[in-house]
Amino acid sequence: MRRSLAAAAVLTLASPAHASAPTAPGERLAMAIEIADIDGVRGALKAKADPNRPGLYGASPLLRAVSKQNPSLVAALLAARAKPDSADAAGLTPLTLACELGNEDIVLQLIAAGADLRRPAPDGSAPLAVCARFASAATVSQMLAKGAPANSVDPRGLTPLMWAASSGNVEAARELLRAGADANSVTEAGFSPLFFAIRSGVPEATRLLLEAEADAAHRGPENTSALQLALYQSNFAAAAMLLPLGFDLAERDREGLQPLHRAAAGGASDLVPALIAAGADANAVTGPSKIKWVTEANFGMPPPPVPPTPPLFLAAQHGHAEAMRRLVAAGADPHFVPEDGADLVTAAVRGGSTEALEFALERIPDPNHANAKGMTALHVLLFGGLQDELEPMLTLLKSHGARTDIAMAGGATAAEIAAKGLTEVRVIFERVFPEAKLPLQSAEE
Repeated sequence: MRRSLAAAAVLTLASPAHASAPTAPGERLAMAIEIADIDGVRGALKAKADPNRPGLYGASPLLRAVSKQNPSLVAALLAARAKPDSADAAGLTPLTLACELGNEDIVLQLIAAGADLRRPAPDGSAPLAVCARFASAATVSQMLAKGAPANSVDPRGLTPLMWAASSGNVEAARELLRAGADANSVTEAGFSPLFFAIRSGVPEATRLLLEAEADAAHRGPENTSALQLALYQSNFAAAAMLLPLGFDLAERDREGLQPLHRAAAGGASDLVPALIAAGADANAVTGPSKIKWVTEANFGMPPPPVPPTPPLFLAAQHGHAEAMRRLVAAGADPHFVPEDGADLVTAAVRGGSTEALEFALERIPDPNHANAKGMTALHVLLFGGLQDELEPMLTLLKSHGARTDIAMAGGATAAEIAAKGLTEVRVIFERVFPEAKLPLQSAEE
């Protein structure tokens, strides 16, 4: 939408006809708008430049002035009787563009000049919907006062309230609700204003919709609950608001995760005990994913199945030490070993956090436990390559007696992995384990 205007400006300034100073009033007006020269605009209009003559892509002088976000340019053109609804070739009007760009002064000028509040944008969105997403609450309030319908619906089933909620424009959403916007309308795809508020990531947007009696029990696409969506979007503040409203905490989402798994993996340490207090099982394992993977890019092979995993291991794998502490305090079993044989220490080295690894070692002091593939924590850590906390994690493992000579199923020891890895990894490994005496790399390697 705005690219067309930008392209027009570039072409106008670059064309041979404008290599020297323009002389015709219309050319002077176009040039003055492009450089935001208010005196030049007034002079061109005084010289009888047509304020409604379309330029490239059918953009009127007023539309180009709106794109510059200069209220004085807009005021000068409107005073010269520029048509407030002059659309470009694509159907974009000054009001819709002003709403998208969000300048309250310009929007109010266009409304005062009689701009059509019901004329949709090229995609079918009403001006109020666009302003609800991008502009101020005062702008939305003025549009509503002038008769813009609060519950207009675009071809996709989106209402102005949904647009406001989707961007976390809380005060604009509040104005819409005061004007009678429906807090429980639903798109054909199954999204409600509450779902858009959750997806915005702005907690107060969720709070506002809940206070407006939005239906927290509504199910979205794939039978997704509001709580599942909040956790999937890592909007943990919204999840905390939803939790007391009553949800099945044993229900799994499309990836086979229960709410506590999501909170643990996301490091929502305050939400973890709240979920357990509400009835979540601290030791429940993940289930099978419902996602149908596109495998062509993987040479026809889907990703390996993830073994049933408890919340504690997910917190460890993502490096969330505080969530680990709270899970263990609430009864999570640190001695659990999943089907792949990886213990809590092996899980923690994947998280890239020395603090999380230290907590795991406090509970499981053996750093030499091998998983089903014979990989110890050192193997797993070194296969992860260079990372911010590689050296302190290696140092911590060494302090607990980690061995560098244990061979995994393929025959490689941790020392051999370090020797064949990145130079930076090798240097760090030799600094921590000088006794390992790594072989020199050949030129071929």
